[in-house]
This record gives sequence, C-alpha cells and structure tokens, in this order.
Amino acid sequence: MKKFNFKLPVTIFKEGDAFVAYTPALDLSTSGKSLQEVKKRFTEAVGIFFEELEKMETTEEVLRDLGWKKYKKEWKPVIPISHELQEMVFAV
Repeated sequence: MKKFNFKLPVTIFKEGDAFVAYTPALDLSTSGKSLQEVKKRFTEAVGIFFEELEKMETTEEVLRDLGWKKYKKEWKPVIPISHELQEMVFAV
C-alpha cells in the first residue's frame, strides 16, 4: 500500500440546495447537502480515486496527464494562483 500525502486545492460552492466540492488538480467533484457532508464525501472520493489508480497501475500516467510533478518521491499537484470573478461582456 502506497501512502500519498499532499495538499489539494479545493473549491466549494453552492449550487441550488447542494454544496459542490471541486478540485482542478484531479478534475474531480462531488456534492453534499451540507458543507460538512461535502467535505467528507470529497475526502472519500479522492481516496477512491487513488485506490483505483493504484489498482489499475496508472497512478504516474494519470497524475502526469493532470499536470502533477514528481519531486524526489513526492507528487505535487498544480496549484492555482488565482481564483476570481471576472466580468465578461460579449456582443454576438
């Protein structure tokens, strides 16, 4: 069993009555009825994601495809440097 230890950028937002947690580092999301529930489900989803990668022996390939870098023996995800709202105006 491999051990993974890293910090993951997560955005949590409200969509209707649901809370949604999303990480671009894994292109993975989940939802829940409360903030606490979505955080728990997100942790579980990330765990399942890595379990499946290990089972299929595709961890390195998938992480590289997602932009992760390996430093020594540790994987590091891409970390967003900005998350903001930008006003967009288009004439079509």
